[in-house]
Amino acid sequence: MTTSPYDILFEPVRIGPKVTRNRFYQVPHCTGMGFRYPQAEAAHRAVKAEGGWGVVSTQEVEIHPSSDLTPANEGRLWDDGDIPALRLMAEAVQAHGSLAAIQLAHNGHHASGRYSREPMLAPSGTVSDWGDPWQARGMDKGDIKAFRGWHVDAARRAKQAGFDIIYVYAGHDMTLLMHFLLARHNHRTDEYGGSFENRLRLFREVLADTKEAVGDSCAIAVRLAVDELMGAAGLRHEVEGRDIIEALAEEPDLWDVNISDWSNDSQTARFAKEGYQEPYTAFVKSVTTRPVVGVGRYTSPDAMVRLVKSGHLDFIGAARPSIADPFMPKKIEEGRLEEIRECIGCNICVSGDQLLMPMRCTQNPTAGEEWRRGWHPEVITGDKVVSERFLIVGGGPAGMEAARGLVAAGHEVVLAESSDAWGGRVAIESALPGLAEWGRVRDWRLWQLQQKDAADLYLQSRLSASDILDYGIGQVVLATGASWRLDGVGRTHRLPVAAFGALPVLSPESAMQGGWSRMMVRGRS
Repeated sequence: MTTSPYDILFEPVRIGPKVTRNRFYQVPHCTGMGFRYPQAEAAHRAVKAEGGWGVVSTQEVEIHPSSDLTPANEGRLWDDGDIPALRLMAEAVQAHGSLAAIQLAHNGHHASGRYSREPMLAPSGTVSDWGDPWQARGMDKGDIKAFRGWHVDAARRAKQAGFDIIYVYAGHDMTLLMHFLLARHNHRTDEYGGSFENRLRLFREVLADTKEAVGDSCAIAVRLAVDELMGAAGLRHEVEGRDIIEALAEEPDLWDVNISDWSNDSQTARFAKEGYQEPYTAFVKSVTTRPVVGVGRYTSPDAMVRLVKSGHLDFIGAARPSIADPFMPKKIEEGRLEEIRECIGCNICVSGDQLLMPMRCTQNPTAGEEWRRGWHPEVITGDKVVSERFLIVGGGPAGMEAARGLVAAGHEVVLAESSDAWGGRVAIESALPGLAEWGRVRDWRLWQLQQKDAADLYLQSRLSASDILDYGIGQVVLATGASWRLDGVGRTHRLPVAAFGALPVLSPESAMQGGWSRMMVRGRS
């Protein structure tokens, strides 16, 4: 029997009453599809299960009208009427042999109430993050009791919807349970405030409530931010972040650990490289016997093996890498490492959610379109049975992706690029400090095309309209991109700005390619 250095990543792992098929774990992440587009949400998660992710999670799921996040489009489990939409996702994931996880959330003073018109709730009276009105009500004992009941009700509904893993969520400084933990939000003087043990009390109670309600057949996971990168002003992994896990070490079936706030947890490639959270989460396995999942924008199988063998993590968690390549686990398992479509850390997926629309991905154009258009990241079927020949003019990301897709659909392509390098604007941008990962957009597509006899690639091939006609190729794709306007016309000025005609103006490309000095050299030549 042939062994692989990556076999350890495909070992089953027990999480409470459940067993995963491997160590690949898609942690909860937003998609911009949420409760408004349940079929799209289910199809997106199902593709990841098909691609080999052993656990596939929802995004945050509101448990009550007082946790309403409108206009954001997250998950929703306010009452029994929300069960069918979530069941779609659970069943779609389980159909491929993966476990389905749901992240229950009450967002406290981070809620909005713009649809439900419910008041925001908080440990103490405070300004809300973005709600209407701009004030959250400090919870009394009756509110706390009600909140505990809402969480239990949501957990039972999640079980009814078919989920295998149910989260108790205290992360990213945007959940009520984390607000109770943080002294800057919790100014109470009763048994739920003041000392560390008092601020931990509600978290401990909700965890126990959830285990009692559904722990017989569902695994209970805790998602916790162990550090906020705020120094003494916030949670620190070597102080209260560690204290929380030590105090509750064996209570959940799984620890899902990260850093907070959300922007730190999903840092871009410009500021953070693969594994950037390791210094903050390394301690967790030393204080609990429960399995641990963590993230760090991992795309290297060797790094994944190191994390497991060193006892740092039991599961390789991912949000963005699972979007960029839903089939990464299968490619590792089958030894197709060169085919991994690596995340570039650009966070365009994040922008989709923040713009309240289905997300997109620079590396994976099918992301968010799995249901609406029936797109699949690994399978492209052509509209015609007969193979045709295409001429593609422009070797930037769009031209390379068009060529890759056409070849995958059974066609032949000629790809012509006027410059001496592939990648277009990506070739320029990836040379900037901190953006080397952006070159993966070019490199992955170029490698794919170089493996195909049906793709002819030509650099330094500037084509005029007559050149294109002379080729005699019936199908032509123009992917030459666009040019920046230098006359000031845009959203603010609808007509040219007269002064711009008399001034030297730099476009972003010219600024990245030498700026004024290069412009002056060109002017003298």
